[in-house]
Amino acid sequence: MKRVLVVDDDPTVSEVVAGYLDRAGFVVDVTADGPSAVARAAVEQPDLVVLDLMLPGMDGLEVCRRLRQDGPLPVIMLTARGDEEDRILGLEVGADDYVTKPFSPRELVLRVESVLRRAGTWTGAREAEPEPWLRSGPLAVDPTARRATRNGTELALTIREFALLEFFLRHPGQATSREELMRRVWGWEFGDLSTVTVHVRRLREKVEDDPARPRLISTVWGVGYRFDPPRPNGADDAA
Repeated sequence: MKRVLVVDDDPTVSEVVAGYLDRAGFVVDVTADGPSAVARAAVEQPDLVVLDLMLPGMDGLEVCRRLRQDGPLPVIMLTARGDEEDRILGLEVGADDYVTKPFSPRELVLRVESVLRRAGTWTGAREAEPEPWLRSGPLAVDPTARRATRNGTELALTIREFALLEFFLRHPGQATSREELMRRVWGWEFGDLSTVTVHVRRLREKVEDDPARPRLISTVWGVGYRFDPPRPNGADDAA
């Protein structure tokens, strides 16, 4: 059974979310402020955290930063604000998903399962057969162990960043729209496309020599993005 830590200072929200997660088969811990969330996570070691943005003592952004200092702990951010800036801030500090209040508790449970599935830890998923590493230039991805390296150095990727990089390495040279990436990587039929934009920018910061002038993950104007495998040394760059 997977353990989920729910962090929200609204007892009604916490009670409803915890009830739905409990009925879905999760072990649920609840806390109501930022410092308690950090302390509880250190002791209980949850598999995923459902984290409110506005918390007493320490806001959700700082809590997320501290939780992710020790590794890629999955985080779903809750926010009462619908502003794009707040959603982007959550993604920038490493949240894997976000849900805007008011929300459907059933949808939140599905989001939790989706994020855990992407992390390769959802017990409802079939045991995966080992897959060979995916390699392209300096990049290598182990789909089974959920590890990625650049020039032999392991990359600290969030769950969504890993899934995005894996998708790109599986589809080299293919221009893919943000809508299609949202369907294929996030498993969403609709959503805020800025989520894809933020994750591509974050991924570029970790895999490109110069993120301001990306050579691996190119923007295809009017379409979306394309992964361009590096040319061998000495290859002709002429079209």
